[in-house]
This record gives sequence, structure tokens and C-alpha cells, in this order.
Amino acid sequence: MTVDDERVKKNIEELCRVLAETKDRKLLESFFSCLLTPAERADIAARWALVKALREGKPQREIAKTLGVSLCKITRGSRELKTPGSGFSRILAVLDNLNAKR
Repeated sequence: MTVDDERVKKNIEELCRVLAETKDRKLLESFFSCLLTPAERADIAARWALVKALREGKPQREIAKTLGVSLCKITRGSRELKTPGSGFSRILAVLDNLNAKR
């Protein structure tokens, strides 16, 4: 599939529905280990870490050096965080709620 293939949107929507319904964290970890290569998992983990670091106010060059990600990815993350109602901001709010419950 290519990025503009209509099946991409359909499959992402379906996957999101399933993940939203899944309450078993171990099942989700197993699923992502099956679905993604180790390199893909590392890339996703780094992107998530960079979003959290940006929100904490860490400098972009420090994030790039610490996580080994490009400034381009960090700039994209920064731009998304500044967008009102972005998915990043809303998911980080979910994380905040989870952390508050601990």
C-alpha cells in the first residue's frame, strides 16, 4: 500500500477502534511486538519520548542528541503540539490522567 491508498485510512481507523477497545496492556504489548520490527518499535518509542520531552520544554538540539532523532522529526512534533486540539496534546492529556490516578 502507498500513503494515498484508500485502504490505509480504512485499516488505520479499524486498528484504532480495536486498540481503543482493548483494555489488556500485555495483549497490546504483544500485539505491537508482533506487528512491528524492533527498529520500528524503537522509532515509535523515540517519537513518543520526543513529544514528552518537547512538552517538558527541553531544547530541540538536546532532544535530538539524547534520543538520536532528526531535528526535522522534532520540529514536526513541536508544530503538532502547538496545534490546538492536536492528537499529541489530547493523548498527552490521557497520559496525565493516568499518571494522576497512580
